[in-house]
Amino acid sequence: MSSLKKSPNGFTLIETLLTVAILAVMSILAAQTIQRSMTAKVKLQDQIDDLSRVRDSLRLMERDLALAYHHRDFEIEIIQNLKKLNAPTPPAGNPGFVPAPEIPEIREAPRQDPTTFFSGAEDNMNFVTTNNSRIQANSRQADFQEVGYSLKGCRETSQGKCIWRRNSPVVDSEVTRGGNEIALLDHVKELKFRYIGKGKQDWVSEWRSDSGGDATTKGKFPAAVEISLTFEKGEGDGIKKYSMQVVAPIHFPNNKEEDSANGTTPTN
Repeated sequence: MSSLKKSPNGFTLIETLLTVAILAVMSILAAQTIQRSMTAKVKLQDQIDDLSRVRDSLRLMERDLALAYHHRDFEIEIIQNLKKLNAPTPPAGNPGFVPAPEIPEIREAPRQDPTTFFSGAEDNMNFVTTNNSRIQANSRQADFQEVGYSLKGCRETSQGKCIWRRNSPVVDSEVTRGGNEIALLDHVKELKFRYIGKGKQDWVSEWRSDSGGDATTKGKFPAAVEISLTFEKGEGDGIKKYSMQVVAPIHFPNNKEEDSANGTTPTN
């Protein structure tokens, strides 16, 4: 009978099966937990990446606006002011005085107007900025360029609409044309611009410093631009939506302001 007794160091078949079953359940639960953690990590990383891309796009627009380049035709202003100061007056008692004729200016080539412009609407804006880097030290390019932002369809329809950034090294009076475009951010639901500056009591949806502007904006850059951006990605319950709004000031609008009190024309 002693040979049929259970060994104190052994396990029965039922105990072994129970142990294997418990280990299998624990392994399945651990695997599910790891899988859920990995899925959550991927989703969180996607959210971080999306938010980073949105912030980077806004940061680039803010940088371009901060370094907006408003160059006025100072030579014409100086010449006009000199003419006013040096205008001859007839001597007393000599009403028949005739001033000497002006000597015409002689130039080897026609003079080009160096004025730069700002053209902004609710869904796009175009202007000149000094936010331009030289890739090569001796490259022949200026430190400023034309840039434009607009919301249009992406090349792939699944990406929704994209923010397109246009840049052109050629600066001319057609600030809304020329250059190359690159897609800055996809899956954009809304991109909206508003502008404010001296003479405007509230934000406005249009600002043009060229001949198409009104009496307040013509020849002047805005003081700041409000940018509203909505990013939307996904479908159904998995849709992700982020909305951000920033106010980007223009550091040096360089606007001409008439001072009626003393007849001078100070700048900002």
